[in-house]
Amino acid sequence: MPVQRLIGMAGYLPCMSITLDQVRCFIAVAEELHFGRAAERMQMTQPPLSRQVQKLERGVGARLLERGSRGVSLTAAGTAFLDDAYRMVATVEASVAHARRVEGGSAGTVHLGFTAVSAIGVLGPLLGLLEQDLPDVEVVLHERVSGAQVEGLRRGELDLGLARPPFDTGALSSRVVAREPLHAAVPVGHRLAGVEGPLGPEDFDAQAVIGYHPTQARYFHELSVRFLLNSQARTEQHVQQVLTALLLVAAGQGVAFVPASAAALGVAGVVHKPLVDLAGAHADSDPARPVELHAIWSRGGLTPLLRRILHLVQQAAGGDAVRA
Repeated sequence: MPVQRLIGMAGYLPCMSITLDQVRCFIAVAEELHFGRAAERMQMTQPPLSRQVQKLERGVGARLLERGSRGVSLTAAGTAFLDDAYRMVATVEASVAHARRVEGGSAGTVHLGFTAVSAIGVLGPLLGLLEQDLPDVEVVLHERVSGAQVEGLRRGELDLGLARPPFDTGALSSRVVAREPLHAAVPVGHRLAGVEGPLGPEDFDAQAVIGYHPTQARYFHELSVRFLLNSQARTEQHVQQVLTALLLVAAGQGVAFVPASAAALGVAGVVHKPLVDLAGAHADSDPARPVELHAIWSRGGLTPLLRRILHLVQQAAGGDAVRA
């Protein structure tokens, strides 16, 4: 592994190369002050050791060792070079160790996308696990709605997202990491706030509903439409984010359908009510917990680091990850 050095004298002279083996041999001699003992320590014979040190001196352009009948000593240049030699070896060893950690998935940088509501139950525990289990991994957080996360993955801005389906399965891989119930958010004092037991679609007949944008918030739009399929509710607003829906509920503008974890946002003036089970859109959905959170990444881009982080996401979510 060559270490390159430029020596400037009224311009640049041709670069002389030295090798890490030469530097290690010099360090051994400088510490032992004896070629025989240094050769034994390096597990080699004395002649090749001497040649390595001589090549190093030619590469450096300075005599580093005094050789005499009374033994070996460092020259002033050798003493100065020894400090640099220690740093060179330490830097290379640290670089090698870091590269191996990156290759093994225990170091590096990951750009992680998340939605505001997904952060409630998963992000905090995940960051704690990352700090504990992967302290050499730098996590750069990006708060984005699901559609923006998909675009971020496509453009290479994100490595991993925590988002809601659907996704382009031709370009992205996904894994279900959490499931939770869908709840109704109703204003304090609303007649539905005092109803005992889970609410069904018929309970929302003639009620003003705060809906979700059909394209910008497609996932929650479809969940709401499926739940209200046989009701006579009136959708009067269309929003893009769960928090916005909750704020409108608190303002008395209607009721909304939100993931159960949204109760942790603590929006004043809102009561969260359970719903009857929602029929699944596909065979492996859970009618009691229809709201899914997926980890998503570019297809073919599952590195050792992302594989380890996915395992921690699963732990943070409190359950086994399910392949989508």
